[in-house]
Amino acid sequence: MPGHITVLTTTDSPDRAADLARAVVRQRAAACAQIDGPIRSVYWWQGELQEEEEWRVLFKAPADRYPALEAAIKAAHTYDTPEIIAAPITHASTEYLAWLDTETAPRD
Repeated sequence: MPGHITVLTTTDSPDRAADLARAVVRQRAAACAQIDGPIRSVYWWQGELQEEEEWRVLFKAPADRYPALEAAIKAAHTYDTPEIIAAPITHASTEYLAWLDTETAPRD
């Protein structure tokens, strides 16, 4: 298992993306979130081809926080089936990874 991950999701407005980012980071399920967009998504949903504007939210966290991160995204997300994709961070500065660990550590 990798030591640290990025986790990607998308949502349908900049306000919802910001709400989602704040909810997850506030819970310390991720140390930070970055929002970019709009992006154009083309996908199948309920048997029909869809094309929508979305905003991407990228979270960074220690890999062992993934279950909490996934749960936090699902709890705050408005989609029935949100995209939640994790990828390992294979290279990063030691200082940055230490910061990820510190900011997601349980608080007293």
